[in-house]
Amino acid sequence: MALESASLLKAGLVLLMAAQVLPAVSSCNTGFYERTINDLCLAKFKYDMGVLDRGLWCSWPDTVEIYEGITNCTYHVALKVDCFWPNQIVDRFFMQIHRMYFHNCALTGRLLHDPPTSILAPFIAVPVLITLLMTALVVWRSKRTEGVL
Repeated sequence: MALESASLLKAGLVLLMAAQVLPAVSSCNTGFYERTINDLCLAKFKYDMGVLDRGLWCSWPDTVEIYEGITNCTYHVALKVDCFWPNQIVDRFFMQIHRMYFHNCALTGRLLHDPPTSILAPFIAVPVLITLLMTALVVWRSKRTEGVL
């Protein structure tokens, strides 16, 4: 048992050391990757968001294509420069975009509102009618004394 745990510990240490060595060996030039996504992807995103009316920035149906475009751009640039995707650079990049463009948007991406009356009315009317019906049934049954022992 002790031998198995020692070999597991050794394997874990080897994996830990490999995880620290691999990023240094990777051919990803993070500085170049960061400059490229800022020059290519962010520039296109800024242009597309500039064309869109500022009042529509929080509307997901209006911004989904633009957002997918910048996501795909960062992914394809990462493939071209041999970087992993997603990575910390992409995380910081999207945090910057959200701070600049989406900081006033609701967390869910849409504002909360009441459902339409056609949906809300049955959910209110049915319990009220059942309550009235049950009350009438109890009153009617209590007034009817025949057959009670």
